[in-house]
Amino acid sequence: MRIADEKKRMVSAIIVAAGKGTRMGAGVDKLFLSVNGMPVVAHTWKKFDAAQCVDEIVLVIREDRKDAFRDLAREQAFRKPFRLVAGGNERQDSVWYGLQALDGKSGIVAIQDAARPCTDSGLIEATVEAARRMGAAVAAQAITDTIKESRDGRLIERTLDRSRLWAVQTPQTFRIDVIRRALAEVRNRGLVVTDDTAACELIGQPVELVVSNAPNPKVTRPEDVGYVEMVLRNAGRKG
Repeated sequence: MRIADEKKRMVSAIIVAAGKGTRMGAGVDKLFLSVNGMPVVAHTWKKFDAAQCVDEIVLVIREDRKDAFRDLAREQAFRKPFRLVAGGNERQDSVWYGLQALDGKSGIVAIQDAARPCTDSGLIEATVEAARRMGAAVAAQAITDTIKESRDGRLIERTLDRSRLWAVQTPQTFRIDVIRRALAEVRNRGLVVTDDTAACELIGQPVELVVSNAPNPKVTRPEDVGYVEMVLRNAGRKG
């Protein structure tokens, strides 16, 4: 399909919010931690609700959190159409279920970690445009630290060439036919992949790296919360 034709089709977002966040500690739902005055997931949702290129939002969540997400939507008065979908055992299953819930008119989908609340609209737009060109794109930052490999977690085995290494983030954005075909291959092979671009690698689909120039951290551990709050506060000042 030509890019001009692709631009006429809807752009959807899938926000993956079905994980348990075990690294935050027992009994802590990181997505509803208050950061800079709102739950983490509210910041993420708000970014995509405000992104001009996004037409609809599907949130893939735990079944027992539907009421909490509905309440959040009312409190924040989000404007864009959204749907809540129950997630699966693995992240790839949750994305698959989210894909089934998209509007049939959609041609591009941006897949976002719910716990990554600092993603700016420019980065969302850039991944959408890259996915239209290439079929698949991912927000990423070049590795600047020296990276060592260790087999046992105690002793260094070797040093990796950091000039070829990138840390991938979200959004990971695709033409919908591409990501459906890629995840179908994962499911057919019975594999577990750590992100959606890994599924594209299985089918030989090129993925364009879209440089994330602004901080785009993810809340994973307790020590991440302070940094994320600082990034959001600074972005609010600039905004």
